[in-house]
Amino acid sequence: MKSNKLFPRRSITIGTREALYGYSFVIIWIIGFALFTAIPLVQTFLYSLNQVTVSATGIILDSVKWANYSRALFTDPTFVQLLIEYSIETLVSVPIVIIFSMIIALFLNLKFRFKGIFRTIFFLPVVITSGPVIRELTAQGATSVPGITNTAAVGEFLAQLPVYLRNPIEYLLTSFILILWFSGVQILIYLSSLQKIDKSIYEAAAIDGASAWESFWKITLPSLSKTTVINAVYTIITLSHFSENKVIKYIYSQTYAVEGGIGYSSAMSFLFFIVLVVLLLIIYLLLNVRTEKKVK
Repeated sequence: MKSNKLFPRRSITIGTREALYGYSFVIIWIIGFALFTAIPLVQTFLYSLNQVTVSATGIILDSVKWANYSRALFTDPTFVQLLIEYSIETLVSVPIVIIFSMIIALFLNLKFRFKGIFRTIFFLPVVITSGPVIRELTAQGATSVPGITNTAAVGEFLAQLPVYLRNPIEYLLTSFILILWFSGVQILIYLSSLQKIDKSIYEAAAIDGASAWESFWKITLPSLSKTTVINAVYTIITLSHFSENKVIKYIYSQTYAVEGGIGYSSAMSFLFFIVLVVLLLIIYLLLNVRTEKKVK
């Protein structure tokens, strides 16, 4: 065999050579992440520790240490309320998206005519929901169920709820269509996982007398456990950076406000990021622990 001129076989081990090949494929992403994500992230954190003033001569930084964070947590009730609502809405929305995606994926995995058309229909919202499009649809009320909270029964039910639960439940009722709008990618991920399950396992279960319902609980659902974790993480991130997210809109509104500023908005952004990471850890640990128990 001819020796590789780029990575000579005698000078490095096979593992090191494979690692170098791998890094050569991802080096462009690493450079892009460093230039367009890591450096701006560090700069934003520095802004959050300062009072930022934009002048004709440039950006002026006056150190305030952790004052912006203290203000966001202890003297800005609007931001804290939005964070609480965001957390509850996300924890409510994720199971709905996951269950809906799994049901549709199971349906699309069946053999029937025009299956490709239905797959396109369910994935189409992912393609068309860019920032301006979804903003216009939301403004026109196309992503919500109008008038559902005006009914007597629903209104009485909401009135009996605590304040911190009332808004999330109302959001769930009025934005149910919007929540399901974000299920396209999750459906495809579930569908690809379903197609990788060995059909012989179902045949063996059928020979042993297992019903379709038992096969779903004992074969399909455990096989999709890792996929469910991936879909849950993806759903949280998608809902968190959605342009119509109330927390993001509030941070944007404070960026150049008289009582806000770039430094204060940067501090709120990092607090929002911390809450996002906590939610990811909660969902990941809950689903991962459940998955490990099923495997054992």
